[in-house]
Amino acid sequence: MARIWIGNIEPDTSDEELRELLAKYGFPTCDALERVASDGSRPAAIATFEGASPEGLRMLVPRIHDLFWKHRKLTVQVLRDNFA
Repeated sequence: MARIWIGNIEPDTSDEELRELLAKYGFPTCDALERVASDGSRPAAIATFEGASPEGLRMLVPRIHDLFWKHRKLTVQVLRDNFA
């Protein structure tokens, strides 16, 4: 399992639009999308990919990191899972 952070999303963007964007740029099927609470100025979401590795997603992230989409420049990164 691997996850990516997608930040600075246009507030009215639907989950379906996010899934379509990821598919358009070659990401595997997203298994879950979780919206991240914020003050509203830079909404974000976490996309989870059950069958993907962090290394595989790191190769894909440059396709959409800094992409200008829906009047905003996206910030995308692979999240690390910290196990204590």
